Amino acid sequence: MSLIHSAEGRPELQRIIDSMIGEGFTGVTLRVNDEEGEWAGSAGSSQLGEAAKPPVEGHIRIGSNTKTFAATVVLQLVAEGAIGLDAPAAGYLPALRLDPRITVRMLLQHTSGIFNFTGEYYEDGTFTPGIPATTAGRDWVENRFRTYPTEELVRLALSKPARFEPGTDWSYSNTNYALLRLVIEEVTGNSLAEEMERLILGPLGLTGTSLPGTEAGIAEPHAHAYHRYEEDGGGRTTVDVTRQNPSWISTGGDMISTTRDLHTFISALTGGKLLPDALLAEMCKPEAKAGYGLGVFVQDTGEDGGKVITHNGGMAGHAALMYSTPGGAKTLTAALNYVDDAALSMAQAFQQATQLLVREVFAVGPTTAAVRDLVEQE
Repeated sequence: MSLIHSAEGRPELQRIIDSMIGEGFTGVTLRVNDEEGEWAGSAGSSQLGEAAKPPVEGHIRIGSNTKTFAATVVLQLVAEGAIGLDAPAAGYLPALRLDPRITVRMLLQHTSGIFNFTGEYYEDGTFTPGIPATTAGRDWVENRFRTYPTEELVRLALSKPARFEPGTDWSYSNTNYALLRLVIEEVTGNSLAEEMERLILGPLGLTGTSLPGTEAGIAEPHAHAYHRYEEDGGGRTTVDVTRQNPSWISTGGDMISTTRDLHTFISALTGGKLLPDALLAEMCKPEAKAGYGLGVFVQDTGEDGGKVITHNGGMAGHAALMYSTPGGAKTLTAALNYVDDAALSMAQAFQQATQLLVREVFAVGPTTAAVRDLVEQE
């Protein structure tokens, strides 16, 4: 497939990403693969105060797109017979004393009711904090190199009241995927990174994708990410947070990838190259409230019955978009950089920009849940 760079063809895509820079993004890289070929372009700057554009082949912290990778590993282990999709998660992690009604499927689909360790947003507008995540502003910035063992994050969440009875509702919780990491490592005896390499990264040749663990750096080339917080005495401080210890989010969003690797992955996944047909069908079977399957959102494209399979994610000034039609013939992947803050002030810009991009490529706008997933900072 030929690569059409931003200077050639598809001016409508370049115009959209150019317009995003005026709405608060510092840098945008977009890749589209469809019947016209492959197009990639970028806009904005790689670093505040500099003119160089973000690298088209740059690395990005992909946030909650990590969940789709992790869900795929879980389902691959289901296919191998190592994990039962509808088995109680407590059976794999007895020391945590999970509610025995919570199944692996519920963790994958966010229907467990377990408290979100990065904090819970409730329908009445209230927020219950968890660890000092990015919503904590300066507190997060000053502690961004701290190491959080995954089990510590899980135990914090389990010390809080459940949001609802298992299986009775839907609520996005990073704790579900932290638990799935522990399940994977318990049943295989290997780290999640090792299983990811064996089952996905190696077979697909995803050399730009990694699970950094506690490593603070990000491979070159990459654009920079920023966080802004309010000073006690007034005024705002903006900090480059490109380097950070991503263990604070665990499998809720700690991976690094590229738009090219994200395209290869989502196209292979939706094209049936990673999972047996029956398990791919289970993955893409959405629950009613948010349209969430097992590690993916399933979004209708209109009256023709078409769908897109998607997951987005934000990670403290870095974000990634990942969309595919069933079968993997058409994909949109993007890397976004911006100045993050505790007030989630980029929410509207994210919603508008994502709607424009997805409507242009797929003739559809994103679901509310998918947009919230992107902007609520995991």
